[in-house]
Amino acid sequence: QVQLVESGGGLVQAGGSLRLSCAASGSIFSPAVMGWYRQAPGKQRELVADITSGGTRNYADSVKGRFTISRDNAKNTVYLQMNSLKPEDTAVYYCHVFMTYRGTYWGQGTQVTVSS
Repeated sequence: QVQLVESGGGLVQAGGSLRLSCAASGSIFSPAVMGWYRQAPGKQRELVADITSGGTRNYADSVKGRFTISRDNAKNTVYLQMNSLKPEDTAVYYCHVFMTYRGTYWGQGTQVTVSS
C-alpha cells in the first residue's frame, strides 16, 4: 500500500509564494516519476510539473519560470516551489507518483487559492 501526504497549500495574494510538499510512504521503491497535477473548478486535471528519478524536469508552459519542482529521493518526497502566483493558479493540486511495474498513485489533493 502507498500513501501520499501533501502539505503546504493555502490562500495567498497574487504575486506571493507557496511551497507544496508530498511525502510518499508504504510500498514505495524508487519512483520513476514524481510530480504535481492540478484541477480548477470546471476544468480537466492538468500536469503542472514532474521530475524523474534522474532529475529531468518537465513543466507546463503556464508555470515555466515561476514554479520549480525538486525531489529528495532518500525521503521519497517531492516539492513544488510556486512563486509569482496568479489567480489562474487557483486549483486543487494533486501529488502524483509513478513506479515502473507498480503503476500510478495520487494524493488526496491540497487547495491553492490565489486572490487578486
